[in-house]
Amino acid sequence: MYVCGGYIPELKTERLLLRKLMRKDSKEIYTIWSDPKVTAYMNISAMHSVQEAEDMIDLLDQASRTEDGFRYAIILQESGAVIGSCGFNYWQLQGAFRGEIGYELASTHWRKGYMTEALRALLQYGFETMGLNRIEALVDPRNTASQQLLHALSFQCEGLLRQLHYTSTGYKDMQMHSILFEEWKYK
Repeated sequence: MYVCGGYIPELKTERLLLRKLMRKDSKEIYTIWSDPKVTAYMNISAMHSVQEAEDMIDLLDQASRTEDGFRYAIILQESGAVIGSCGFNYWQLQGAFRGEIGYELASTHWRKGYMTEALRALLQYGFETMGLNRIEALVDPRNTASQQLLHALSFQCEGLLRQLHYTSTGYKDMQMHSILFEEWKYK
């Protein structure tokens, strides 16, 4: 059975390197997570300091050590620039064998295919290494770009979860999207 234990292996794609998110990424992550265009549909508010990014990275590192989730930095191989992050918010390795992914990308890198590339690698890791049968993603119904991304990766929208999250602006509905191992395997 899969055990993370804080170990997050590097994944490479044609243009990207996915590696464990680290404190040295704090400035780039702060820039991304302080951009209102990026955080508009997330369940966190825009960050106000590099310290907030460091604290979030520390929290994500602790989650990986306790089997509660993990996060990759998305890095352009060509330049070494951190342009986003993605990972598993949680996973369940009994019964349903499922996990939930989360992701975001610097707005300057939208519509270039980077997140599709990163999520393909993440899905492969989830299905082949972690042994998941189902991978889920929660999306704000207003976030049409994220819905299109998931649809392109063969996720199916299963429905609306009403007032699932509470944020500084109030309750938010979320759409549940998922892909099953058999759908991914034979794609």
